[in-house]
Amino acid sequence: MKIDWNRKYTTIAVYSFIVIACSTIFYLITSQVKVFSNKLGDFIAILYPFIIGFAIAYLLNFILKFIEVKVISDKFKEKNPSKVRAFSIILTYLISGTLCYLFIHFVWPELLESIVGLFNDIPGYVNSTTIIIDDLIKKFDLTPASMQILELKWKELTDFIMNFMTDVIPVIGNTIMIVLSSLWNIVLGVIISIYLLKDKEKFFAIAKKITYAVFSREHSYKILELTHRANKIFGKFLGGKILDSFIIAIITFIVLTVFKMPYTLLVTVIVGVTNIIPFFGPFFGAIPSVILVRFVSPIKAFWLLIIILIIQQIDGNIIGPKILGDSIGVSAFWILFALLIAGKFLGLVGMLLGVPLFAFIYSIIKDVTEERLDKKGLPVNTDDYMS
Repeated sequence: MKIDWNRKYTTIAVYSFIVIACSTIFYLITSQVKVFSNKLGDFIAILYPFIIGFAIAYLLNFILKFIEVKVISDKFKEKNPSKVRAFSIILTYLISGTLCYLFIHFVWPELLESIVGLFNDIPGYVNSTTIIIDDLIKKFDLTPASMQILELKWKELTDFIMNFMTDVIPVIGNTIMIVLSSLWNIVLGVIISIYLLKDKEKFFAIAKKITYAVFSREHSYKILELTHRANKIFGKFLGGKILDSFIIAIITFIVLTVFKMPYTLLVTVIVGVTNIIPFFGPFFGAIPSVILVRFVSPIKAFWLLIIILIIQQIDGNIIGPKILGDSIGVSAFWILFALLIAGKFLGLVGMLLGVPLFAFIYSIIKDVTEERLDKKGLPVNTDDYMS
């Protein structure tokens, strides 16, 4: 029997069934949150290789596109597209594998040695700082009450540092164990990423086909346009930020080596990694770096602060705009807003992805607002509303 979906009562019945079914599912989820979260965690654990594979493919796609567009000639691509894709994928993984090998072979041992040396030197730094504080207290002839407060606060600070260093070692060990235990998932993720890069146009065509089948032509156009926009915003931001941070790390390492700064490699890694975070990144990198060097030499810590400020000015005014351009498309106020909100709810991941996510949502709100204003015959330019 064929159902006429356009009839009034049939439509009402279908919508009522959907509402009741959704309400029942929502009640079951809320009444057994722990069971649902465990099942969801198990399901996500099954998808880990695919999540890792998609992340690897998405990041390596920048290298793949560069090789196919800039390195290989158009004539060869037209004659042998499958061979070009295979060669590009092999070259992409050779480049990324070489970078990983260089990091593990040259950078990681030095970095680990710096971290271990820092842990071993912390008690000496604490004692020397205690002596300096005692000398200052004697020099300024503080009252017994003030001295007691300072001693109490300094004891709290030293206890915090020692407890932190004691707790951070198991955390590092657990993180290494998690990475090692996820080694099989990473291997599967690499294999999955190869298949994704090999047939990326086909996967996109399948998604496009399903979209046209499920939604109307107008809605399909809009969904695909939003997909392209999200890919453009996230791609330009992540790719540009990684390249920008890599350049800043190289510049920082060269300058610190010339100035013979202590913990050169460790400071370089801190500055390079934190530079990926917009707005707050330079502060997150500068503060711990200056504190580390301050324990060794206050004068060098001062010069390190000056060096980082100069490098960040060069990055913010020359390197960053040249690489990123206007990939975000929102003002500094909204960048700060996105960082605070996303960082609060999603932590470090939110600080990394909060800005492009907000830029994407902001672009949608902007389009909807301007479309409604245009239908009402009102101006869409913000400057027209400032009077």
